[in-house]
Amino acid sequence: MDSSADQAALGAQLAALTTEAFRPDLADIDRLPTRDIAGIMNAEDATVAAAVASRLPEIAAAIDATAERMARGGRLIYAGAGTAGRLGVLDASECPPTFNTGPGQVVGLIAGGPKALVAAVEGAEDDAARAAADLDAMELGPDDTVVGVSASGRTPYAVGAVRHARAAGALTVGLACNAGSALGAAAEHAVEVVVGPELLTGSTRLKAGTAQKLVLNMISTITMMRLGKTYGNLMVDVRASNEKLRARSRRIVSLATGAADDEIEAALTGAGGEVKNAILILLGEVDGPTAARLLAESHGHLRAALRAAGAARG
Repeated sequence: MDSSADQAALGAQLAALTTEAFRPDLADIDRLPTRDIAGIMNAEDATVAAAVASRLPEIAAAIDATAERMARGGRLIYAGAGTAGRLGVLDASECPPTFNTGPGQVVGLIAGGPKALVAAVEGAEDDAARAAADLDAMELGPDDTVVGVSASGRTPYAVGAVRHARAAGALTVGLACNAGSALGAAAEHAVEVVVGPELLTGSTRLKAGTAQKLVLNMISTITMMRLGKTYGNLMVDVRASNEKLRARSRRIVSLATGAADDEIEAALTGAGGEVKNAILILLGEVDGPTAARLLAESHGHLRAALRAAGAARG
């Protein structure tokens, strides 16, 4: 957008967005004591959870559809620019250590590429064609899910990603913080969490960013629960890649089984360090190879594997 007419049109679009609205009641906020500003900001943040709660039916429907496709081998792909893109990359990057997801199973795409994680990349968010190219490079398929993330709901990169993905037959979700957004309209599942005007006019790294993180946490966490990555509220697919996680692994097995320390160590050794397998060894009274087989036959669902072990014992 180089012409004055284009700039005026964009200005009019932004002015109509709830996330860009000006709060006259906060025009003198910078003159208040720090404690008062913190209190106002905290009160604003407290409204975000309720805004997310109002969209739970849409969020749940998107999660169920995502889990169904991921169970068939599909991937979960976030696409966004700026803060929204960074939040998608953050959520994706935390899935391998938390749920032992495979390489490329959960991916965060950010407009401008990895360097945009720490610095603004001029014009990247306006490049819808780049979003299509980024998805094409991943050889997008019908079992994949693409979640476009944009506070405004108009960011060309996010909207372009969703439109391209939907045309390719992938599942699409549009996560925005304005009602009636272009992103929501482009997606099969629209999740529009309206958090209202920001404390700082247009600074969507605040309430909008918090709302987006909450929803992305729901999408990844509950999807992984549906894929059998948890047992109750225990992270039984946690990857023990450091000493803290190894200690956590032992604690998870203890919480799930109530077994003695020596039994836990023996089970983890027999399971090659795999928490889920160790729990099955102890609760299902099977050996390591049998645990691995039962979990494979149960597609990684521990409860199903435990039922199979119980049936085999008669």
